[in-house]
Amino acid sequence: MWIVFAAGSAIFAGATAVLAKVGVKDTDSDVATALRTVIVLLFSWLMVFVTDSYVPVAEVSGKNFWLLGLSGMATGASWLCYFKALQLGDVNKVTPIDKTSTVLTMILAFLFLGEPVSIIMFLGMIGILTGTMLMIEKKAVAFEKEQKRDYRWLVYAICSAVFASVTSILGKLGMEGIPSNYGTAVRTCVVLIMAWIVVLVQKKQGKIAESGKRSWFFLVLSGITTGLSWLCYYRALQEGPASIVAPIDKLSVLITILFARVFLKEKLSKKAAVGLILLVSGTLLLLL
Repeated sequence: MWIVFAAGSAIFAGATAVLAKVGVKDTDSDVATALRTVIVLLFSWLMVFVTDSYVPVAEVSGKNFWLLGLSGMATGASWLCYFKALQLGDVNKVTPIDKTSTVLTMILAFLFLGEPVSIIMFLGMIGILTGTMLMIEKKAVAFEKEQKRDYRWLVYAICSAVFASVTSILGKLGMEGIPSNYGTAVRTCVVLIMAWIVVLVQKKQGKIAESGKRSWFFLVLSGITTGLSWLCYYRALQEGPASIVAPIDKLSVLITILFARVFLKEKLSKKAAVGLILLVSGTLLLLL
């Protein structure tokens, strides 16, 4: 059953990237992250009570809270970097880099969770990294010429991948013994606090009123799809191995690129298409 939840996570995550890209077009990325996290938080707690997953605070260990808190902080950092990268670059470049968090997740799962890495899985990791490089190289060069060689999107995308991989491991450890929906809701509280601290420290709260109705609409939708993706992902993570759940989730790149082609008119070059095939093939190898 955890495979079904992992697949659901990939589908909703794929839709989120495109919805968020449209939402941050005319809105500051930090403000957008803070606003959509409110939606995710409401959705997460709604699911806790609908599924009767609430656990009294007294029954949750301090270890669970600390790990979920750290996982939430890592998620917040990943989100802030990811949506900044989306604002600066296009979806077809940012998303593949973000998906390389799969490789780091597997390495961390091996080091801290004792999950094995076979030769086939190693080949899959090579396929993911090679495919990612092919997908970003050609489009990145053209884009940088237009943007006067502004590489900030690449730095933010890499940081997003690193924090996302840390999130998976901490989330896996933090939800031991508690319902996944409850764990997701708790860590979302941390993400919300972190996101708004960033907005307030940078004194960007005045930009909230500048967000148009269109931006609000797509940010709300991206918040809902994020909430659905999280609920599916952490349910899968609770029942299945992190080294397998993470690769399935990263197949969302297919959904993202399809949506980007239809709604954002972003095209893949032949070289990028080969990279996509390698990335997907490498991900599928991990499932063997």
